[in-house]
Amino acid sequence: MKTKFTLILAAITLVFSAACAEEKNKEKAMETAKEAPQEPTEKVVKTDEEWKKILTPEQYRILRKSGTEAAHGDVYHEFKKQGEGAYHCAGCNALLFSSKEKFDSGCGWPSFYDPAKAQNVTTKTDTSGGYVRTEVNCAKCDGHLGHVFEGEGFNTPTDKRYCINGVGLKFVPAKK
Repeated sequence: MKTKFTLILAAITLVFSAACAEEKNKEKAMETAKEAPQEPTEKVVKTDEEWKKILTPEQYRILRKSGTEAAHGDVYHEFKKQGEGAYHCAGCNALLFSSKEKFDSGCGWPSFYDPAKAQNVTTKTDTSGGYVRTEVNCAKCDGHLGHVFEGEGFNTPTDKRYCINGVGLKFVPAKK
């Protein structure tokens, strides 16, 4: 009887611990910094193990392994509520986008029509999905951010849609 109780207690503890860790990962993925983080001045190079220590599993999957988050997820809904501010790379803190270039494309992912600081965003051809797309990466740490699409008819100054994974972004609200 005591062994069954111990096993049940251990199982409950394990489930509770996993739930707490998942909640912490969600909080970290939707992190909003109160102050602008220190931006890197040089290229950021880390081992996989070093990245795994500073990123959530979801951030690691997306930023380091070119994954894609689910459309219309919690991070996207949080993004839609965010006001004026800047969006930095969640991996290295490089400034990537501004709320001034943010728009609602209806696609389910954060969308911008232009990078805030173009030297921190690079693009390259991506054929991994069986067709040609343009991948968007952080210029400082090579983190995968998403893709950019052109000529879709959005009423923006560039007619481009930088479709970005929200967990790869760290929002810093503008100072009032």
